[in-house]
Amino acid sequence: MATGRTQTTGRCGKDSAFVYGSPVLPDDGKLSLEEFQSYFTDGILTDGQMQELYCSIDRKQTDNLDVDQLSGHLTPHVGEYVNVLSALEKLNVAILKAMDQTKEEYQGSSVLGQFVTRFLLRETSTQLQSLQSSLDCAMEAVHDQGCTGRRILKKPEELPIQKVAKRSVRRIQKNMCLSPTDPYSGMLTTGVSVEPDNHWGSQINQLEQLIDKLECESPHLEPLKEDTLAGTYNSNILLIQRQMSVKEKDVEPFQQALKIYTDTTSSQLNNLHVSVQNLPDRSCFIMYEFWQDRLSWMSYLQSSISKTFQRCIIDSLEEPEMVSTMLLPASWWIMNNN
Repeated sequence: MATGRTQTTGRCGKDSAFVYGSPVLPDDGKLSLEEFQSYFTDGILTDGQMQELYCSIDRKQTDNLDVDQLSGHLTPHVGEYVNVLSALEKLNVAILKAMDQTKEEYQGSSVLGQFVTRFLLRETSTQLQSLQSSLDCAMEAVHDQGCTGRRILKKPEELPIQKVAKRSVRRIQKNMCLSPTDPYSGMLTTGVSVEPDNHWGSQINQLEQLIDKLECESPHLEPLKEDTLAGTYNSNILLIQRQMSVKEKDVEPFQQALKIYTDTTSSQLNNLHVSVQNLPDRSCFIMYEFWQDRLSWMSYLQSSISKTFQRCIIDSLEEPEMVSTMLLPASWWIMNNN
């Protein structure tokens, strides 16, 4: 969300709030090349390209770039994000005020008042999670596009998109939050309260088994033919795996909500397939969704049926939902369904 340093935005106005709003920028309003690279590096531009960009703004070669000057160069490219940042700042203030009011008044409220407060907190959290999911997918998508044709090998922890993901995991303790892992893998995970070794081993094994099954069922998947088809069907489909461990007392209502969700989802134009695997010994459900593309899934996350199911998940699960995604060649799906 917004950083909360609203007092600094007045120095340069609304259009440059996206620069002054950061808590990591120096208080003197100056940026050295090292500070510029540390703050703005995105894993796409090389260090040399970042230096060229810095020098094109710092024309006097002072190695002490004024943030007002930087804002003047960046503002023409901000577009609709001016409104987004302004809304985030207002939202940040509004949420903090609501939290203060809740802290002061909740204990003394009536049963109905407390019920309404809990509902509003849950609904606000759900809406923010949905937006966060869409933003994370958009970040991964533009990052993948920027990496097309050139694979700059950097440790994942060096990428700013990874830093954002880590902040999201710390901030959301009981909710779904997609956070990119390897920028080139096409896989996402909600790594909240998870044993890394066991979880990743299980996830990778399941995905490998699925890929092996697809390959075995399609004897035409020879390398040369695959390349030819890839040129004809130059696109990917998106596979989403959702693992949900349900409280024993909530299994029945969860199954009802799950059936409604899968029936509705499978009828969507851009949805290719939905299947559910039940592990009874753990009251665990694993759902697989195949979508034509990432944007279709992101759009569906905003639908009423998706939000309703997400609220059911929050109320019914013993632990945070695990979500993984993987991009698969569309030619695989085409051949397996012909």
